[in-house]
Amino acid sequence: MAKIKLTKGELKRQKDLLRQYERYLPTLQLKKQQLQLEILRQSMAIEEKKRLEEARHTTVESWSGLLGDQNIRIDQLLGQPKVSVHTTNIAGVDLPVFTGIEFPDNEYDLFVTPLWVDRMLEELKYLIALREEIKTIDEAMMILRQELRITTQRVNLFEKVKIPESLDTIRLIKIYVGDQMANAVGRSKMAKRKIEAYYEEEMLS
Repeated sequence: MAKIKLTKGELKRQKDLLRQYERYLPTLQLKKQQLQLEILRQSMAIEEKKRLEEARHTTVESWSGLLGDQNIRIDQLLGQPKVSVHTTNIAGVDLPVFTGIEFPDNEYDLFVTPLWVDRMLEELKYLIALREEIKTIDEAMMILRQELRITTQRVNLFEKVKIPESLDTIRLIKIYVGDQMANAVGRSKMAKRKIEAYYEEEMLS
């Protein structure tokens, strides 16, 4: 702790600081709770998406042998998808939100292409969409955890350092100022007694 100025001006400054800390701390604590709740919500969402992704992956994998036999370029049939991601604000933090995926309308010969390709394409599109959504949630979780770490550090700083320091400084200054006032009163009484004794001696002489 820096050297304390034992003055009334410093006492006022420390009281003002304490009021600021005590006013700001509840806001930080609320933000911390909101971030924790959002992390929990996102964690539950990503677990559900991963379960769906695993199930769809198993389905798609069961058809992988057919692709080689038929010499079908499924990547060409799918094309390059366009992923849509927007942002939302949670507890003052901008987070990415998956809003959809759009695949190009690639036409192919229905007479030559086996019937199961249509079903497989739909499954693959759904699987790719799930993976993009999972990736977006992962990104949001990373941002949330970083913000929670910073917010928790600030809460701890106010709770465990700044507020206790201000309270301790205020207490020390009050004790010092009180002692100074008591000493001043004592000196004043002593001076008064000396003056009274002097006048008594003058009157008697």
